[in-house]
Amino acid sequence: MVPAAAPPPPVRLDFQPPVDRVLTETVRAVRVVERGGTSLREEAEATTETRFTPAEGGWLLAQAVPRSRLVRGAADAGTEVDTWVDDVLARFTLRVRLAADGTFVKLVSPDSALEALRQGGPTGTDLATLERFFGPEALEARTRREWEAKYAGLFARNLMEGQRIWAVDVLTVGEAQVAYVLERTVQGTRDTEYGDALVLSLRCLGAMPEDAPDELVEAWETAGRPPLTPGVTCEGEQVVARGRFVPVSRTLTVKAAVAGETWTVTTESRAQGLQEEAR
Repeated sequence: MVPAAAPPPPVRLDFQPPVDRVLTETVRAVRVVERGGTSLREEAEATTETRFTPAEGGWLLAQAVPRSRLVRGAADAGTEVDTWVDDVLARFTLRVRLAADGTFVKLVSPDSALEALRQGGPTGTDLATLERFFGPEALEARTRREWEAKYAGLFARNLMEGQRIWAVDVLTVGEAQVAYVLERTVQGTRDTEYGDALVLSLRCLGAMPEDAPDELVEAWETAGRPPLTPGVTCEGEQVVARGRFVPVSRTLTVKAAVAGETWTVTTESRAQGLQEEAR
């Protein structure tokens, strides 16, 4: 008699953010657009500093961007672009109210980014496009969508290896938007410098399957049933520490064809340190 192999135990990820600590991350986004045999590459990089504070039975997330830069051109011969948008990012702190279980509640002072933009923009500059981007409603919708694409459905539940979790995400490419379902699959756990961590593989769905599970349909309907972009593909990995919430790393590459152009967008984030906050 050969005993049947026991399935791996479930993994539970509770939302227990670090208190009195500053979480430093590096965030990088690379966009490559190809059309008619030519390509344009743009790379943005930033350092973020995040603090969590208990508030109103939940949490207040406060994130600052002390450093950022923009480079256009090839990776080994790009030109750094001197832009005052970096100064605007450094002028305001993004504040998000989270429930005790990590659910996104709302953006606090959503007009702070717009105020920083108007104070930091050079005289005579047309700010209309950036005002729409940093406007309170657009900023809240984008922040909510980004948080939910990363963490919705992960906290306060038992997750089995091979289990799939879905969220709808939207990527802006030029004047268009690419909408897709981000499918996250539990791969197990991994030891990291921040302790035991949950590992998820990432891929995109550019259409709703005919036999879509109820949870997938619910995620799409909650997002407003957006029309998904056919042919969009993506791959990536996300690692989240379990004992104390730390987003260890996340990489996602999305490819889509829009209006005769082929877009490849890679976003990466990585935790660089968790330091005790100076008093």
